[in-house]
Amino acid sequence: MVAKLSDGIDEVLTIPPINRFDGSISLPGSKSLTNRALLLAALARGVSTVENVLDSADTQHMLNALLQLEVPIDFDKRSNTAVISGRAGPLTSDHGTSAERRLFLGNAGTAMRPLTAALATGYGSFVLDGTQRMQERPIQDLVDALRELNVDICCSTTGCPPVHINARGIAGGDVTIAGNISSQYVSALLMAAPLAAGPVTIRVKGNLMSAPYVRMTLRLMQHFGVHVAVSGDMREFVVSPSTYQSPGRIFVEGDASSASYFLAGAVLCPAGGRVTVHGVTRGSLQGDVRFVEILQKMGASVSYDDVAMTVSRDAGVILQGVDEDCGDIPDVAMTLAMVGLFARGRTIIRNVYNWRVKESERMVAIVTEMRKLGATVEEGRDYLIVRGLSNGDHLPRLKNNVYIDTYDDHRMAMCFSLAACAGVTVHIRDPACVTKTFPTFFQELTSLVQTKT
Repeated sequence: MVAKLSDGIDEVLTIPPINRFDGSISLPGSKSLTNRALLLAALARGVSTVENVLDSADTQHMLNALLQLEVPIDFDKRSNTAVISGRAGPLTSDHGTSAERRLFLGNAGTAMRPLTAALATGYGSFVLDGTQRMQERPIQDLVDALRELNVDICCSTTGCPPVHINARGIAGGDVTIAGNISSQYVSALLMAAPLAAGPVTIRVKGNLMSAPYVRMTLRLMQHFGVHVAVSGDMREFVVSPSTYQSPGRIFVEGDASSASYFLAGAVLCPAGGRVTVHGVTRGSLQGDVRFVEILQKMGASVSYDDVAMTVSRDAGVILQGVDEDCGDIPDVAMTLAMVGLFARGRTIIRNVYNWRVKESERMVAIVTEMRKLGATVEEGRDYLIVRGLSNGDHLPRLKNNVYIDTYDDHRMAMCFSLAACAGVTVHIRDPACVTKTFPTFFQELTSLVQTKT
């Protein structure tokens, strides 16, 4: 289905016109759940077996950091299983208080933010750094919140990594954190708070973005034996000193964000389609399963069972544009933008300012590449309007043979692969960027599609 080319600068993957998506796929583990589970297992008392671990760049950065911190881990790549002997408390450096321990975390926000808070609860000197893009992603709000808890911590003058921590434990106390940039700040404080010597109260200022990810964190903490008092519609959290307890075995759900590309493909192609994803379903820990409800609202047929979701569309059904607040699901909102090209009328995606502080400046990236394809889009500070099908059209009129820049952003590569469903050939630059979360994405894509020859 795909062929690798070279333009003399970057590797390029060519995707010919896709006529139909059909089949089923077993999803790799969720990135967000994997990195949370790995960290909590490292902090817990006892041995934890984490199954269906996502094997990707982001999760490897977390594993490598924990190994550098001398957490005993046996990771079997064949079964994607990690056996972790927990520390029963903070990740204290054994190098002494005067020696800095440097951790390189790539562009993995799900490693950088939680480890920043967790390391502050122990003892030792740490420097957390990453790629150039990570050095452009904000962490100042989390640093400021930890300072409220009397942590000796600083980041760069731009408010981004690298982060320097001289950890001496956390006594407890009250802290206020902004909720409108990244829910990872709140999740990081929550996961670290039980390790403090006294109770920690966390208050959220402003709107809490991506709230389902915080619910995921709370449910996973509960799985490891820690209960958090929550009030005011997740405006305030009170965490008592506790020791995480190993649950023994924990299975990581399939990644709902990754599922969105295949489920969207089922409704975009001219011949219709039907795709079943195994490993995640209604009632998931992951808020991104709401994407399926949006597809249903647009005209797709949806069904669920205990372990899978199925999405389909008959060839005669025309999708309809929607107006959605996607503040709780910013990752799959990117997929929704692509679906909007194939829907009648306008699709409005609201409350996605934090696209601008993700793996790339996603608002600019999406708008730029959609306009390359010939799409009409309108960008606001925190919204995107996609103009879809005109009356009488059954497919968007996209330009053929467009080269898509991916900005070292895995979701740009995966989303814009779907443009081939419009009957055009697309060329994806730097396809290897998908290794951040889904190294086998293009192989799985190939297994599900029928292409025009």
